[in-house]
Order: sequence, then C-alpha cells, then structure tokens
Amino acid sequence: MKVTKQLIARTVDQPNPQIRFYLLYGPDEAQSRALAQRLLTGLGAAKSVITGGAVKSDPALLGDEAGAMSLFGGKRLIWIEPAGDEILAGVEGVLAAAAVESPVVAIAGALRSSSGLVKLSEASAFAAAFVSYVPDGKDAERMVIDVGRSFGLKLGSTVAARVAASCGNDQALVSQELQKLALYIDASPHSPKDLDHDAVDAVGTDETEGDVMRLADLALSGDLAGLSGGLARLIPGSSDAIPVVRSLQRRLLMLAPARARIERGETADAVMTSMGKALFWKDKAGFKTMLSNWDAERLARIAERTGKLERALIFSHSPQHETLGEELLAISREARRR
Repeated sequence: MKVTKQLIARTVDQPNPQIRFYLLYGPDEAQSRALAQRLLTGLGAAKSVITGGAVKSDPALLGDEAGAMSLFGGKRLIWIEPAGDEILAGVEGVLAAAAVESPVVAIAGALRSSSGLVKLSEASAFAAAFVSYVPDGKDAERMVIDVGRSFGLKLGSTVAARVAASCGNDQALVSQELQKLALYIDASPHSPKDLDHDAVDAVGTDETEGDVMRLADLALSGDLAGLSGGLARLIPGSSDAIPVVRSLQRRLLMLAPARARIERGETADAVMTSMGKALFWKDKAGFKTMLSNWDAERLARIAERTGKLERALIFSHSPQHETLGEELLAISREARRR
C-alpha cells in the first residue's frame, strides 16, 4: 500500500504485524533512514543487515532470512541499504510466502514511479511504500518541531526555522543538533522544556561544522582555493564526509528546478525571488553564481555521480576524506568551465 505523509508516523511507530515489507525511498535518504530507525524502535527489534547485491545474486536468500527464527529468540528487522529494483525478485518471494518471522525494510533513493519495486509495494496489502522529499518552508519547521518533541523540546516556529536552516533541512543533522540542545537544557520526553534562541546560541553549530557544510557550495561555485582550504581543515577519521555529500545533494535538488526555469526563459532574479524562505538570505549570492555555472544537463550528471559517491562512502573501506575531496575538486574544476 502507498502510505501518505499523514500516516507515515503511525506506520513506523506502531507497526502493523501484517506488513512484511517497508519500502522507504525518494530523494531525501536521510529522512528514509530516520523513518527506518523509528520502525526499528517501534518493532523493538534488532537490525539484521543484508546487501542488495546479495539479494540480486540469490533472491531466495531474502525469503530465507525473513522466514528464519532468530538465533536468540528476539525480534529482527531485515535492513537492506542501498536498495533498488535489483531486489524485486527477493521481495516478491517474501510477499508470496505463507508467513514470515521478520519484516524487511529497504532504503532506496529516488526511484521512478514506474519502478517495479514501487509498483509491487503499493499494490500489496503486505507492503508499505513511502516517498521522502527534502522538506522546505513550513514542512521543514514541522519536521524540526516533531523531532524536537521526541527529545522533550518545545520549539516555536522561529527557533524551528533557525535550526532547520542551520542543518540544511537534513533530518539526521537536525536530530543530532536537537539531541545536544536537549542535554544542554536538561529536557526529556518525561520533562519537556522550551527551547529558545539563547540555548541555540550557546550550543548551536560551531564555525568548524559550518565550514564542513559549506564545502558543497564552494565546489559548485568553482571556488578551488576556498574548497582546498576547507578540505584541509577536515579532521582525519571524523564522520564529516556523509553530511557534506548530503548537503551537496540538497543543493542540487534546489538548483535543478531553478535552472530548468531559467532555461525556459525566466530570469535568475525572478526564480530566486519566487523561492522565498526556501533560499536562506546568506546563500543568495552564491546560489546565483551556481545557477550561472551549471546547465540542467550537467546538474543531472552531477546528481547521479553524487548518489554513487554516497554509496561508495557508506560501503567502501577506502579513506572517506580522500574520496570526498577528489570528487568535490572535480566538481569545482567543472564549474569553472562554464
């Protein structure tokens, strides 16, 4: 079945025992991953990871895993990431089985509506499919308020908008930031407290983290010197690479439709004005530069490469910062060829 935005929270927080397969897909993979984590909590289960490649090579493997009893008797959630149509045959087996012991969740990227996996999941009464889009405007504020509530934080709209902007509307980063803030003001779900601007000032994202999140913009702007300096400040062994890639993906999701409108004849200024609060005022000059650097076709190629880069960083044992740096420098050099 296809799950709506209004029902997704209940779907993952209070799982229906009839559902065997959850497909969480769409351009906002951070939100899909966060929903899968909530499903794990809702089930009270342990994560059991299986790769999409393994399912592709042996579709029956997924059914065997879902049907097997847990070695220690606890609940399991079979977790596939990344996932795509290559797992279709395996999922068909799970949905056709007489019964399963463990449900399956698949974290997929921006699948097309024509995807066989999407069609199967939406048509089956034993499956749930939800597409995640990067939130903006009021949706981003509501996302921050909802995440804050889980940590015992009560946020007004202006504070929520500020946190959303500082984290680039990335739910995973919002969750990390709000968890720090909850600890700072001693808030919890059992003892909720108001979050104000003073607390955000005291604990909010520091300058180094801000530099990390600006690396994507420096690359897309063609600022080789600034990018090289920012890459040099990354701490070896830290977990900065994935947040940088996701900030790049979010920026591409803003640039692509804006550039398409320009190529249909609108001016850059008119397009940017119509974007309203979705475009943070400090970013406007840089965003205009990026619009002039890239056409729609080249943005699509970069988006495809970025998806592959994220998967490589998650599943490869290669040094993350070197892999990230090589790709960002290549993007920056390409931006200068406009």
